[in-house]
Amino acid sequence: MNKTRLEAFSDGVLAIIITIMVLELKVPEGMDLESLRPIFPKFLSYILSFIYVGIYWNNHHHMMHTVKQVTGGILWANLHLLFWLSLVPFVTAWIGENNFAPFPMILYGVILLMAAIAYFILQSQILKKHGPDSVLSKAIGKDLKGKISPVLYSIGIISANFNPLFAGIMYILVALMWLIPDKRIEKIIDPE
Repeated sequence: MNKTRLEAFSDGVLAIIITIMVLELKVPEGMDLESLRPIFPKFLSYILSFIYVGIYWNNHHHMMHTVKQVTGGILWANLHLLFWLSLVPFVTAWIGENNFAPFPMILYGVILLMAAIAYFILQSQILKKHGPDSVLSKAIGKDLKGKISPVLYSIGIISANFNPLFAGIMYILVALMWLIPDKRIEKIIDPE
């Protein structure tokens, strides 16, 4: 099976996810700077989630460049990833509406952790199909960021009940870690 449909479908779903998130931002009643104060937590949660969806879109795009053939396992693993990412607008709105309260922050972290696990499963399915000598296998290497991320998410989830701010810092730290462009796949595909 060709990967083009999988990429197009994934791009469409991710675009819809971002659209849903921005639609949650309501225009303030007033016309001054003070009228923005009530929506500030929603805006902060939107920024973080937009960055996360963008990171997944970027990494998914690069990973798909290494795929030569799509299997049923890859399709299902991709849908699994999209499922968890489709919940991002819900938890984004929830943490924004509730000023980053403990339980919404816990659930936000759980969704991020599950998306990371789903991405790992998708990556594993691609590696299973293309083998240990594949472009993706060479590019991933030790995958330090991929191993650190679930640990930081877990720390955030556990700490959210006691210190939601610290949990937010953990989630931001993971986003910053992945925001730095990952050139591993580009270096393997185009070494110049």
